[in-house]
Amino acid sequence: MRKHWILLLALALMAAPMISTTHAADTPKQGGVLVFGRGGDSPGLDPAFETDGNSFMICDNVFDQLVLYADESTEIVPGLATSWDISEDGKTYTFHLRKGVKFHDGTDFNSDAVVFSLGRMMKDKNVKYFKSEWAFPNEQPSPEYWLSMEMDSLVDSIVAADEFTVVFNLKRVEAPFIANMGMDFAAIISPAAYHKHGADFRANPVGTGPFKFVEWIKDDRIVLEANPGYWDGRPYLDKVIFRSIPDNSVRFLELKTGNIDICQFPNPEDIELAEHDPTMKLISQPGMNIGYLSFNHTKSLWQDKRIRQAFAHALNKKSIVDNIYYGLGQVAKNTIPPNMWSYNDDIEDYSYDPEKAKALLKDAGFAEKLKAAGQEKVTLWSMPVPRPYNPNGMKVGEAMQADLKAAGVDAELVTFEWGTYLKKQRAQPEEMDLFQLGWTGDNGDPDNFLAVLLDGMADPNVRTQWKNEQYHDLIMKAKQALNREDRIRLYREAQELIHEEVPLINIAHSLVVWPMKQRVMNFKLHPTASVRMHKAWVK
Repeated sequence: MRKHWILLLALALMAAPMISTTHAADTPKQGGVLVFGRGGDSPGLDPAFETDGNSFMICDNVFDQLVLYADESTEIVPGLATSWDISEDGKTYTFHLRKGVKFHDGTDFNSDAVVFSLGRMMKDKNVKYFKSEWAFPNEQPSPEYWLSMEMDSLVDSIVAADEFTVVFNLKRVEAPFIANMGMDFAAIISPAAYHKHGADFRANPVGTGPFKFVEWIKDDRIVLEANPGYWDGRPYLDKVIFRSIPDNSVRFLELKTGNIDICQFPNPEDIELAEHDPTMKLISQPGMNIGYLSFNHTKSLWQDKRIRQAFAHALNKKSIVDNIYYGLGQVAKNTIPPNMWSYNDDIEDYSYDPEKAKALLKDAGFAEKLKAAGQEKVTLWSMPVPRPYNPNGMKVGEAMQADLKAAGVDAELVTFEWGTYLKKQRAQPEEMDLFQLGWTGDNGDPDNFLAVLLDGMADPNVRTQWKNEQYHDLIMKAKQALNREDRIRLYREAQELIHEEVPLINIAHSLVVWPMKQRVMNFKLHPTASVRMHKAWVK
């Protein structure tokens, strides 16, 4: 009965993306503290070097980019740049900067800050300052977003033409470029603060955003306070506290008892309780996301596509969505979600068929290849924290383990602390065979899924490290096609190739539903999974 009720709720939420008790008569109130309960801590807070949502949700409130995304959409709107010009050949972008903006440390925002913030990620730092010659660090972490999006192959130079004008000269046409500039990795930081803190800037972030960083108690809380001089108006809230509460049930209980105001990633079964609790309300939206299972393509064991196709037939994705997502999601047949342009609905998904999986594995000689690799079983790495695209990585892993067993494959579940999981997975270790991960789109462009997740020929930071020349050629052509129809055609072809080659197994697109206290007003979910507190307030 509970699953039936939750399924009905899911259908209602999909039909009406936002559920809220906010009334037009409610007048925003200045002041107050909002406590946000989340599933895990942030690995770091320098947006150039982070890749995960728990880090970016803090960065979203501390930093700004040259361009921003509008509320509840990926429409590009002015940010630290009030306007921009694009040359006729599509290879020169000139940004006109907002004047009078201060970083949280009191220093001035200007073109030199932009050159430093983005130039520090360049391999060949072809940049020109206008006034302040900020030195770049000699040693720093790998700027994984910058690299995975091939920015070194794209950006030729960054030039501060005057104090409030920055020019980006590109090596080639790149259709998604302006959308990419709104992403977290492109945030503008205080050069003075970076030079003051050095490597510790990751724990002492300073930007121009609506909130200032105050305190970080590791694995417990991060505290932000309002920036009274914010260029887009002071936040209503005085303070926001982001608490790390890994257990979904404990996090929901903290919401119920009033210790937190918003509960990120509740257990699906707790949504029914929230719906009937008069102190709570729900907000939701279809997720611009994908949860997937991928292979370690650096190992010879996974080079035969028949083996990958067999695993696709072995997994009962519908059962996973029904029993773990509780219907708050849909089975994924493509890597991009159905609400994204260029989605190829003509593709027919792999059927759940354990016998067909067994036949394909036998035909491909999987047992012999496994033995030749010195293995009796495969490892299945499963996420330790809930994510927008997966409510419970370990439960999904257990379901996959059982499905693979039915197809004759023994799988051992492996997990680590979240930061360690991401770091180890990036290294593609020999002991990793399969890994769960996912993605929430950063900018509303298909390239942000299809290139960043799958084009291993573009950069070693692409997490799947699948290398396919035909696929790489399709993606490069799509990036450089300024005509939307040409891009749609190319991305549809790319999805057909993904289906045939199975570099990863698309599992689910989730519906994002968060409960919160009735006193929370004007907090909105965003397609990019940004957590924006600028215009939220509490009664």
